[in-house]
Amino acid sequence: MAIKEEFISFIHGLQDEICAAFEKIDGEAVFREDPWQRPGGGGGKTRTIANGNVFEKGGVSTSVVHGLLPEAMAQQFGVGNSQFMACGISLVMHPLNPFVPTVHANFRYFELYNEDGTLKDSWFGGGADLTPYYMEEEDGRHFHQTFKEACDQFGADLYPKYKQQCDEYFVNRHRNNEARGIGGIFYDYLRPNADRTAETLLAFSKANGNAFLKSYLPIVEKTKDIPYNDRHRSWQAYRRGRYVEFNLIHDRGTLFGLKTNGRTESILMSLPPLARWEYDFHPEPGSEEAKMVEFLVPRNWIQHAD
Repeated sequence: MAIKEEFISFIHGLQDEICAAFEKIDGEAVFREDPWQRPGGGGGKTRTIANGNVFEKGGVSTSVVHGLLPEAMAQQFGVGNSQFMACGISLVMHPLNPFVPTVHANFRYFELYNEDGTLKDSWFGGGADLTPYYMEEEDGRHFHQTFKEACDQFGADLYPKYKQQCDEYFVNRHRNNEARGIGGIFYDYLRPNADRTAETLLAFSKANGNAFLKSYLPIVEKTKDIPYNDRHRSWQAYRRGRYVEFNLIHDRGTLFGLKTNGRTESILMSLPPLARWEYDFHPEPGSEEAKMVEFLVPRNWIQHAD
């Protein structure tokens, strides 16, 4: 099976597995599937969940699109009249309980073709990151350790490198370089070369995709029934405001999708259902909220990891 077909099969299976796991842990809400077609070729399956016991809003989407490379993409890649194929899975889950972290992940693959249809270029990208509102340090360690173990199968240098790339990417630079959350891993433009085959990169992407539920579900199980009050929800909504700021100001995928006439509903699926902004707000010193702010800088979550 070609790399493309195997990865497409993988993301569709992963979408089914993740949605089933989330429905089970929620116990009430189920995903609604919205299939869509792209005018230029291909389409996707957007699945959304809302108003559940655990998940206030979330989405797990897959897409497989192909055709003539949009002009904005052609300019970015410095190519002319080219055909392309892009496929991937993307998810964001916003839990109801402020003690359960928001999570984001995506895994994608891109192919670019010569005019005669032969493969010109290909690369993998992806990652996962966690955005808590309140947090126990051991949960942050668990999330990072899970992805470190997935990466370590392919080289001890990969987790530190991709953790750093995640720390450098998910940052609200307009907020004095405040991190969106506690990071995870992030990689892009992983191309086959003399040291790594396309098959190795495929296996690497699959290993990280398969690590996602192991990284997140135990944290959800541990925190979903913690009692909370209006103060906790207010802080959650305030921090969600920073999440919105990152997605609309800095996130390359969001900006690129909107500029290339992508499917707006799917692109903005990542935004939370409720968020708030308050002028010059600072949490009370010594509070749990202030403690969370201290976590919003890059740190070593695993001893001797980097």
